Amino acid sequence: MASLRFFAGAAEAAQADTASLDAGTIGELRAELGERYGSEFMRVLTLCSLLVNGARASDDTVALAPTDTVDVLPPFAGG
Repeated sequence: MASLRFFAGAAEAAQADTASLDAGTIGELRAELGERYGSEFMRVLTLCSLLVNGARASDDTVALAPTDTVDVLPPFAGG
């Protein structure tokens, strides 16, 4: 199972900082997240970047291994 880490607004929407999901691709992961956390989380997820082991995964076909770590990062404002 891939390990997920939620940050900022994504953690608030999921009401969790971490999770584990069994998914073969980023697209499958997004679908599983929607089933688990619902429509409000999915709204937040559309704004987020996904990093797989530190590398941005912008394509739903990116493969996931059970040992991967996926970071769910909402946009950050800086100043």
